[in-house]
Amino acid sequence: MLGPPGAGKGTQAGRFAQARQVPRISTGDVLRQARQANPDLDKQARATMDAGRLVDDDVVIGIVRRRLAEPDAREGFVLDGFPRTLNQAEALDHLLDDRQPLVVVDIEVPDTTLLERLQTRRICAKCGMPATAVLAVCSACGGPLIARGDDDARVVRERLRVYEQESRPIVEFYRRRSTFRSVDGDQPQDAVAADISSAVASVLGAR
Repeated sequence: MLGPPGAGKGTQAGRFAQARQVPRISTGDVLRQARQANPDLDKQARATMDAGRLVDDDVVIGIVRRRLAEPDAREGFVLDGFPRTLNQAEALDHLLDDRQPLVVVDIEVPDTTLLERLQTRRICAKCGMPATAVLAVCSACGGPLIARGDDDARVVRERLRVYEQESRPIVEFYRRRSTFRSVDGDQPQDAVAADISSAVASVLGAR
């Protein structure tokens, strides 16, 4: 699941994974959890993540490699937040040599909408589920919603700049593949979810 910050990758990846009964693997969630459990990683990653920059490729690739080796990922999974660089995309191809096809869905959203979304986004302090500021509590577990440290205006602009510079080329890396699809993310969540489901079905049905 590709797309810029604020495109709704986390929400849509979670919905798709739940509907297909496969794990949603979010490198952002894993890194945030690791920061709490590992003081050394916290020192190394906190400043990078909170500034809107990307964590080192080797760290992220290692996390994904270990996660994909777990039993619940054998029958499929949804990757949210990975790959974010060309190096990560190339590493993923090697990790999936015997697990094709890799279906790539890019969620497209205008920058003006992204800025608005990111500045009103919240995350559940209990389960990590993304939400919006209009909600009082998490719809999944009822936990309190808090603003993410990397969603203030200055960091939002930096995250979008980093995406354009380092992550946008990934879309072009995958675009020429027959398993690539793009969907309009500037519409209601149910419509986006339906388009993603149709996009994936069009890939798998053609094989």
